Amino acid sequence: MKKFKKILAKKNRSKIICLTAYSKNIAEEVDKYADIVLVGDSLGSVLYNYSSTRKVTLTEMINHSKSVRLGVKKSLMVVDMPYKTYDTNVSALKNAKKVIKETKCDAVKLEGGKKIIRQVKFLIKNKIPVMGHLGLLPQSTKGKFKSKGKTSREIKQLISDALSLQREGVFAIVLECVKSPAAKQITQSLNIPTIGIGSSVFCDGQVLVTDDLLGLNQTKIKFVKRFLNLKKHINIGLRKFSSEVKSKKYPFWRLDTFFSKTKYTNVKVIEDGGWHFCNLKEPEKLLYKQIFPFSLIISSSKYSLNAHMQLLSNFFKKWVSLPLK
Repeated sequence: MKKFKKILAKKNRSKIICLTAYSKNIAEEVDKYADIVLVGDSLGSVLYNYSSTRKVTLTEMINHSKSVRLGVKKSLMVVDMPYKTYDTNVSALKNAKKVIKETKCDAVKLEGGKKIIRQVKFLIKNKIPVMGHLGLLPQSTKGKFKSKGKTSREIKQLISDALSLQREGVFAIVLECVKSPAAKQITQSLNIPTIGIGSSVFCDGQVLVTDDLLGLNQTKIKFVKRFLNLKKHINIGLRKFSSEVKSKKYPFWRLDTFFSKTKYTNVKVIEDGGWHFCNLKEPEKLLYKQIFPFSLIISSSKYSLNAHMQLLSNFFKKWVSLPLK
């Protein structure tokens, strides 16, 4: 409950950060900055190239959420309920319980207003925390996506839906592609936070697909800002690996494999420390290096070449099973 209180306390005080994650590795980094980590059904288009989130299955959501749970320690973790998994009270409760039991998430998110209000009420009555989602509803939209809240009629409907969701106990509402004036009115009408995605600065927080903001996913969505070209850095790393493999600079000799007299002249400590060695023509000049997890000091005036090697061999005998750095 502390996590939910923390989110609610940010209303009108400080902005809420919500980011998506579909795997442990990304979740670990997102968790450092986010108040809410969302396992969104957007994974369908981001990871599987689905034409619609309608194709995302409950099994896919659960499997990715299990991975994300391993990386989330402090943030509130919310999982999208996929299309057709909450059509009735019975199916909504059955599937939501399955998601929470198998993924250990903190809450689920459902798309819609008054059309799904009975399911929302039923879930919350059964102690399932729910986040709402209004505006553009990808699971219900066919064809081209269009922003919402353009007319007074649309704005009234959005406010009415938002108030209904709040009344039934949702702890926050995502507003997707809602026009700025409408987003402002909705946010001001509520006591619970709104999380905007393409819905102006007036929302209490913002959410983006992490892959989009890092430049991993090629998207033409207007409101998305690319904060980093991560693909560029990935390519640099992969290019270096490929180059060193082809030029035989990698892999290095490991101490547990090279100790024979014929290899004594092929030993070198890599520049940044560690315990990978190769290509040292004059090992007697080795004076000092940091060796994980200890420090090894060798005096060239005190030990002969063979003594150097024997000392190293004895020192690492207990750690021969350590993996490559």
